[in-house]
Amino acid sequence: MHWAILQFPGSNCDQDCLHVLRNVLKQGVRYVWHKETSLEGADVIVIPGGFSYGDYLRCGAIARFSPIMAAVRKAESQGKFIVGICNGFQILCEAGFLPGALIRNRDLHFVCEHVTIRVETPKSAFTQKYLLGQTLRIPIAHGEGSYFADAATLADLEANHQVLFRYCDPNGVIATGVNPNGSKNFIAGIINKKGNVCGLMPHPERAAEAVLGSTDGLGLFTSLINGSSFH
Repeated sequence: MHWAILQFPGSNCDQDCLHVLRNVLKQGVRYVWHKETSLEGADVIVIPGGFSYGDYLRCGAIARFSPIMAAVRKAESQGKFIVGICNGFQILCEAGFLPGALIRNRDLHFVCEHVTIRVETPKSAFTQKYLLGQTLRIPIAHGEGSYFADAATLADLEANHQVLFRYCDPNGVIATGVNPNGSKNFIAGIINKKGNVCGLMPHPERAAEAVLGSTDGLGLFTSLINGSSFH
């Protein structure tokens, strides 16, 4: 399987993703600079975390206009898998690949810590290696990670089982005090209706080796390696 990792000015988790895919999972992977115009040969496209264009406007608002995004749109229409992590999630929302938006954290502070998220559905190309209700310990690092959408959009996401992950306590309970950023419905990750685009705030690439304290993030990548069953 071949993976493409996009690089924007300000991307800073691209190397983490490359390391996990190349050295841990032994996948074919390459960087693609944001000014390139082709993603031919890529089965999965990763839009990594960071601060694309310095987040000087809204997070991801400038990156959505980069030349490579036309190729991302073409890849999405072809059914290729696309995963946006943190800033990548913001870019996917700004570009209209996913509904809703990521806004300032509830407490207006940057948060960087390990959190627990719960798997809401294993019936997706991104979560098939997990179990329903499984809890994952994965780090977050963001200042604008609060997922927001209007009531109708949220109802649609829930009805179509598009919520992949929710913030929870270590026992999998959704309760006051476990939401690190104020996300609506405790949402930590979603997919599009077609099922080939995923955005999530936590960093699975930072929870892919035991030396980092957790390997819970590996399931997202290994799910995608076997993701062809969801085409």
